[in-house]
Amino acid sequence: MSRLRRLLAKSDHPSARFVRWVYCGFHSFSIPAPKVIFKPLLWCYLGGRVLWHTFRRVAIAEPLFKAYCKQYGRRLRTGIYLHWIQGDGDIVIGDDVYLDGKCSISFAARFADRPLLQIGDHTTIAHNCQLSIGKEIRIGRYCRVATDVFMFDSSGHATDPEPRRQGLPPADDQVRPITVEDNVWIGRNAIIFPGVTIGEGSIVCAGAAVMTDVPPYTVVAGNTARKILPGIKCPSGPGR
Repeated sequence: MSRLRRLLAKSDHPSARFVRWVYCGFHSFSIPAPKVIFKPLLWCYLGGRVLWHTFRRVAIAEPLFKAYCKQYGRRLRTGIYLHWIQGDGDIVIGDDVYLDGKCSISFAARFADRPLLQIGDHTTIAHNCQLSIGKEIRIGRYCRVATDVFMFDSSGHATDPEPRRQGLPPADDQVRPITVEDNVWIGRNAIIFPGVTIGEGSIVCAGAAVMTDVPPYTVVAGNTARKILPGIKCPSGPGR
């Protein structure tokens, strides 16, 4: 069959050209779409999709996520997907928090009795973020965490090669909590390493690998992340 396909693709014989013409015509076939017919169909489709997504969010995704939480505030919202939560830990959520899309939250039981994820008021966590928690990750108020951000307070493996070869976990002092203070913006694909504190009002640019503390009101970027714009003006108002 593969030899026949190659022959039809390369041959200049009229029958081969005709087969190629039929094949291209089939894959490029289209029909007219008069708006008088298809606009109402589009409205019906969009309306049905909104109703279905609303049902999935209100009746399935949000209630099941709330069941995971030790404590959650008013107007906690999720998207239409179930967040992937693995292991036993405490999730404490403030008011007006939005966890969009589908995020992954993993708790490790060997470093603390109840690892903690705490998210402050008015914070948004975007789609496909991954939070790996051995002891504690705290995210403050009015934070914006973009798509595909990865935070982990433990590498999950020992640093020394011999314990790692034996499959031993990291030492206790290698599991260090992460703190994201209020009004921080973390860009897409950023990685936040164990023990990092990101100061209030700071910005972590997309793709940054943050391995050391970030002072308040600072912009960091790069791998490893470095300061590129210190001294952001301290804002006033409810975001403070």
